[in-house]
Amino acid sequence: MTGEPLPGEHLTPLAALVEEVLAAVGYEMETATDRIDEAMPDYGGLFAPTTTPAELRDALERLRGSDIGRPPVAEPTGDSFVLYVDGSSRGNPGPAGAGAVILDASENDLARLGRPVGSQTGNNTAEYGALHLGLSELLARYEPQTLEVRIDSMTVIRDVWGGTEPTEPGVEPYSEAIAAALSTIPDHRYTHLADHEPNPADALATVGADIAALGP
Repeated sequence: MTGEPLPGEHLTPLAALVEEVLAAVGYEMETATDRIDEAMPDYGGLFAPTTTPAELRDALERLRGSDIGRPPVAEPTGDSFVLYVDGSSRGNPGPAGAGAVILDASENDLARLGRPVGSQTGNNTAEYGALHLGLSELLARYEPQTLEVRIDSMTVIRDVWGGTEPTEPGVEPYSEAIAAALSTIPDHRYTHLADHEPNPADALATVGADIAALGP
């Protein structure tokens, strides 16, 4: 496999194996889940109730030894992009996931990303993880000159664009990486999403939290 997992908080060994598969395919959630399901055809798949941890672990270990690689990079219409991000934590803290959707300026869907962030992680940290995930993959694939980040977390907005010190303990590695990533994009801004506005990254963050809840 190729690709190093992004930093995160404590994950169970099983969730960490899924994270490795996600990293190998550039955090493309659908691609990763398809690869995992294909590796265990006699069972129900990643989230099937009939799948045991031992069966899933065996499939993931086989995938670790394979070269599954990243899917082809989708062609954008230009160098302007839109990035939806969202984090999810069950229990706050609890199993947490991050989701991100990359669009071009014409709002064509380029990538749908997700990952587990931690097994006992707060929602604000998950939101930071989502922005970090989206920016990391955007810069790995493209050379954006203009970026609009659509996000519902006022905490992250205040910290990242408002210039305040991070208010959530332990998010400094995320905030520093986010600042470094944004410094390479000449024109970037945010749009705050109200609670009633749709966010396509939400479902991906939920799947990331499902993965973080896997165990042991």
